[in-house]
Amino acid sequence: MNRQTLSLIAGATALAAVTGFAVLTTPDASGGDTTTKAAAQLPVQRTSLLCPQPSTSDLAETAYTSFTPVTEGTAGKGGAELVAAGAESTDPGKGDKSEDGKDGKGDKAAKPVVEVKEPGKPVTGGTDGGDSPALIGTAEGRFAPGWTVQETTEVAAGTGRGLLGVNCTAPDTEFWFPGASTAAGRTDYAHLVNPDDSAAVVDIELYGKDGALKSTVGDGITVQPRAAEPVLLSTLATAKEADLTVHVSVRSGRVAAAVQALDDKQGGDWLAAAADPAGSLVLPGIPKDATSVTLVAFTPGETDADLKLRLASPNGTITPAGNETLHVKGGMTATADLGDITRGEAGSLILTPTGQSVPVVAALRVVRGKGANQETAFIPATRAVGARATVADNRAKGTTLALTAPNGAAEVKVTASAGSGGGEPTTKTFTIKAGTTQNVDMPAPAGLKGTYALTVEPTSGGPVYASRTLESKLDTVPAFTIQTLPDDRGTVAVPEARQDLSILQR
Repeated sequence: MNRQTLSLIAGATALAAVTGFAVLTTPDASGGDTTTKAAAQLPVQRTSLLCPQPSTSDLAETAYTSFTPVTEGTAGKGGAELVAAGAESTDPGKGDKSEDGKDGKGDKAAKPVVEVKEPGKPVTGGTDGGDSPALIGTAEGRFAPGWTVQETTEVAAGTGRGLLGVNCTAPDTEFWFPGASTAAGRTDYAHLVNPDDSAAVVDIELYGKDGALKSTVGDGITVQPRAAEPVLLSTLATAKEADLTVHVSVRSGRVAAAVQALDDKQGGDWLAAAADPAGSLVLPGIPKDATSVTLVAFTPGETDADLKLRLASPNGTITPAGNETLHVKGGMTATADLGDITRGEAGSLILTPTGQSVPVVAALRVVRGKGANQETAFIPATRAVGARATVADNRAKGTTLALTAPNGAAEVKVTASAGSGGGEPTTKTFTIKAGTTQNVDMPAPAGLKGTYALTVEPTSGGPVYASRTLESKLDTVPAFTIQTLPDDRGTVAVPEARQDLSILQR
C-alpha cells in the first residue's frame, strides 16, 4: 500500500472518530481519479460544558437551565447531563447504567444535577447554599449540537450580593479576562474546572496599567482530574490594581475558566472569557439605564494599539464625546471611563483600529443604580452569532435581547422555545439596520410556565452580535447579569473524501 493511500484512510478515519459522520467511500469504477468534495457542515456528536462553583455564600440560590435546540440532520439516541465535579458519570449517549442504577463497574453512577429530556425544551435544576460544587457536563448524539447551560445565582446580601450569571463553557487551553481586580473592596476568583481523567497544569498571569504583575505562585497550578480549583487573584500578587487583565494558559490538559468578581458595595457577577485577540471587537448590549460604563482593554504583544470607539445606538453609530479613541500600550492594561454612555437608549460598543491593526482583548464593566443600590455586570468582547446562538434561563419578565449589526443590515430569526414547565414556542424575524443596536420586542412563549431559551439565527445580511440581559429586584437593588451569544459551533466542517481503493485488492 502506498503512503498516499495510507494517509487518506487515516485522515478519513480520524474525522469519523471526531464527528461520527465522516465516511470513506469508493467511487464509481469507471473513473480512476482521486477526488475530494467540498466540506459539508454536519452536526457535532459530542459536546462538553463545565460550570464553576456558583458561590460560597450561605444565602446563595442557584438555578441551572439546560437546553438543546432542535437541529436538522440529527437523529437517533443521545443524552445530556451535568454531574458534580469529582463524581463519575454514565455516558449520556449510551445509557450504560444497569437496572439497579449502577454503572458498568458495579459502583453507583452519579446522579445528574440536570438531565435534558428532549431537544427543544429546557430543563431546570437548582441548589442552595455555599457548598454547591462545580459541574461537569456531557451531551451526545442529537443533544450535542448547540447544547447550552446557564448558571444563575441570586445572593441576597453580603459581598457580591445581586444576580450572578454565566454560560457554562467548553474546555480550552487559553483564556483572557480584561476587567478583573485585586483592589480593596473586590474579591475576584479565577475558577478552573478540569473535565478529564488526568491532571491539568495551568499558569495565571496578571497585567495592570504598568504591565505584568510580579508573581511566582501563579505558575504551574495543578487542577486535579474531574475537579475544580478556585484561585483568589489577590494571592497571586501583592500589588493592588483596580483594573487587571487575567491570562489563563494551560501547559498540559485542558480546563474551563471564568472569573467571579465580587464587590463589597457594587454587587458582583461572572466575567466570562473575552473573544480571542483581534484588531476589531464588538461588545454588544449595554443596558440603556447604565449609570457607569468602563472599558478595559489589553494588547498581548509589544506593539501599542490605537482604537477608535463608536457606539452603535438604535439610530446609528456615534462617537462618544471625550472618548473618541483609546491608546493601549503593549503588554499593559488601559481603561476608559465612558460614564452613562447610552443615555437611555440601547447601545453596543465597537472598537476598530485607527491605523495599524494590533490584536487586543476587551471587556466592559457596567453599573446600574446609584449610591448603596448599585449592581455590576460585565460584557466581554464576543464572537459573532454566526449560524446560530442560544441563551437559556429567560423569564417572562426582566429579559432583554440586544442585537447589533456593525457592518451592514441583517435579518435575524429569533425563536423563543417552549417553557421548562409548559408553553408553545414562538418565532419572529427582525431587521437590524447597519451600525445600529436594537433591543428586540420578543414575546414570551404562549402559555409559558417556567423559563425558556432564546435562539438567534441570522438569515441574511452582515454579521450579527448579541447579548441577553436578565434582571430581577433584590429589595431596592437593580440586580442584573449579562451573557453574550457567540456562535454555538453546533456543526463541524467534514470533507467527503473519495478514494480509489482498488489498490488494496492487489
